[in-house]
Amino acid sequence: MIGKQKILIVDDDENIAELISLYLTKECFDTKIVYNGEDALTAFDTYQPNLILLDLMLPGIDGYQVCREIRAHSAVPIIMLSAKGEVFDKVLGLELGADDYIMKPFDSKEMVARVRAVLRRCQPSKSDDSGREKPKCAEYDGLVINLTNYSVICDGKHVEMPPKELELLYCLASSPNQVFTREQLLDRIWGYEYVGDTRTVDVHIKRLREKIKDHPHWSLSTVWGIGYKFETK
Repeated sequence: MIGKQKILIVDDDENIAELISLYLTKECFDTKIVYNGEDALTAFDTYQPNLILLDLMLPGIDGYQVCREIRAHSAVPIIMLSAKGEVFDKVLGLELGADDYIMKPFDSKEMVARVRAVLRRCQPSKSDDSGREKPKCAEYDGLVINLTNYSVICDGKHVEMPPKELELLYCLASSPNQVFTREQLLDRIWGYEYVGDTRTVDVHIKRLREKIKDHPHWSLSTVWGIGYKFETK
């Protein structure tokens, strides 16, 4: 029997944390609550959650720093919670590696739906029982992107990246020289239920460029006024 998926809830507001836990428990998730950043980092190692709901404004180590430290060695999905609605805060959270951003106060059904959506997107595709499914792989000189086992090898080295970064890279690389608009990429990678804007795509492209440097034979190219493409030379 498959065990329940585990959600780590990090929020210094006890009432909000308990309410989130109640909603998720009713949806058959296992939850653990911590109230500060230090305990979040400890709980991450011991609890090994499938997803983290992370408040930004925490005592001591804030949510941004917690996200940064977790992202240094793990691609576990992170949804940030915040009463801050400025674009800067959302972009900063995404740049640090968050997978989604929920504004407080939030609707409980939307919160649960976003948790499920992020978990779905971050689950690697599984082959069918017959084993006939071919690996989803894009290969170029010095670069191998494998969507079947969610791995990227660049210049012989494994490159760590969250699932959506990898999916975005694969989407572009599997259709070389095809131009994708930001709206097309947002729909393909984040899905129609994602409540966000095209700035999300720009943030993820920026992070990909920091990890995957341009090669003499290929590059991640901007098509000004339209979107992006994986250009082969």
